[in-house]
Amino acid sequence: MANRDHFASKIGFVLAAAGSAIGLGAIWKFPYMAGTNGGSVFVLLFIISTMLIGLPILLAEFVIGRKGQADAVTTLKKLAPGKKWSIIGWSGFFFSFIILSFYSVVGGWILSYLTRALFFTLNNSSESYYAALFESIIANPWEVIIGQAVFMFLTVLIVQGGIEGGIERASRIMMPTLLIFFIVLVIRSLTLDGAMEGIKFMFVPDWSYLNGHTMLMALGQAFFSLSVGVAGMMTYASYLPKDQKLGNSALSVSLLNVGISIMAGLVIFPAVFALGYSPNEGPGLVFIILPAVFEQIPFGAFFMLLFFILLLFATLTSSISMLEIVVSIGIKNAYDKRKRSSWIYGLLIFLVGIPSALSFGVFADVKIFGKTFFDFADFITNSIGLPLGAFLISIFAGYVLTKNETFTELNISSLWFNVWHFIVRYLAPAAIILVFINAMLPTIQALFK
Repeated sequence: MANRDHFASKIGFVLAAAGSAIGLGAIWKFPYMAGTNGGSVFVLLFIISTMLIGLPILLAEFVIGRKGQADAVTTLKKLAPGKKWSIIGWSGFFFSFIILSFYSVVGGWILSYLTRALFFTLNNSSESYYAALFESIIANPWEVIIGQAVFMFLTVLIVQGGIEGGIERASRIMMPTLLIFFIVLVIRSLTLDGAMEGIKFMFVPDWSYLNGHTMLMALGQAFFSLSVGVAGMMTYASYLPKDQKLGNSALSVSLLNVGISIMAGLVIFPAVFALGYSPNEGPGLVFIILPAVFEQIPFGAFFMLLFFILLLFATLTSSISMLEIVVSIGIKNAYDKRKRSSWIYGLLIFLVGIPSALSFGVFADVKIFGKTFFDFADFITNSIGLPLGAFLISIFAGYVLTKNETFTELNISSLWFNVWHFIVRYLAPAAIILVFINAMLPTIQALFK
């Protein structure tokens, strides 16, 4: 039996954990959520939610994972012997599997755009052209399946290399590159004529949007973008040595996540306003509006290429964490089986994801509770899986682990520990229940119509 792998350095762990959080949630979902929920007020509430609720839950995952020093299922069995808390780990296994099955489909779409950008064939400045292009890509069965397969191949290639040799090495390359590309794109966007309107949209509050709906949307985005609730951060923390301070690492990951989300807004909104587009275009903002924006600025084809490379890197850093959750639970302590298991689970996830890949073409008329395969997988994971997992993790850290156990593991001052413990026991569970009810309300209302 091979020895358990570890991160070689604190920075390697922080970059990998930040990469897990910084994916489509920060670059794709955050801009369109901000755009459809009033901009600045949503941004402010997102920052507050991330630091006040998301960070403590992230730290709870770190505490549980580092204390257990094993996969999520084994860790929870070890920390609560004879009880059923391992359900959190199995929930993480199941929902990570399902998330990656449709997440890899979006990764395939990104590869399709990136391929076109590499050959400079994205060369029509009409928004209607890009809308038609997006529809044609997601409806083409061979293109979406091949794209999904290539994306999964890249994900497995990294994960099968292990923690230090695969995930940490890839994160050390991709995360700094992502940050550099982002800075270049932000500078370009901010130097456009009329960019100030986009800056105002993000940072000058329109208090008419300060309502319960916007607060819940911002809180849900904080959970989604930090990747809490599926035991991913728990899994990564299990590869940490005992001498690393969890509080500093959790704060670094949260600040990086907030920073990248805001930078994504600064890439998109100044350009959108400068060229006369609407910020509330929804999920199509990145795939339809942004390419049209890039086409209208000098050297737009080059900056579009940079953006889709950036988006691919961010998506990969999240996908490798999801596959790592599945693989670590699948192999348990048999670390010598990592390579084979990575390829097997990668193949299974790819096969399960095929219906999601075909949801906008061949299987467009096939519905589960009125939703396509893709939308149903998205719904059960983001509306049920993530809130449920985050809730159970809060309860476990707040009530099952003793205060002495968590205080020793955290190694922070008594004041900050008491603040964290109060949030994890009371504030976070209440907030999660509100997010869950808000997410489920439309479905419940539809059932009783």
